[in-house]
Amino acid sequence: MGYYAKIEDGRVAHVIVADASFISSQSGTWVETKMDGSIRNKYAGIGDVYDSGNDVFYRPQPYASWSLDSDYVWQPPTAIPSDHNPGTKDYQWNESTRQWEEP
Repeated sequence: MGYYAKIEDGRVAHVIVADASFISSQSGTWVETKMDGSIRNKYAGIGDVYDSGNDVFYRPQPYASWSLDSDYVWQPPTAIPSDHNPGTKDYQWNESTRQWEEP
């Protein structure tokens, strides 16, 4: 048994636990994923992007100004302020100003 992601239009539509023989009998594109992220960059989540050229899963782009780094993690144009501390000093991204702001 393993975990498999069904890919539709480059996105993860479903993730199921199944036997490889069951997957081979299914129509469509199915790609194996592992909960520990040891293959294809990360465990596939519904809505994630599947990049077949690089054979990796990654999260959808959160904002138009953010860029994907070599580890397939979206990075903002400017780093979050150094005093960011979740629960104490939070910031949120404002795409219209392209800046971090306190809520």
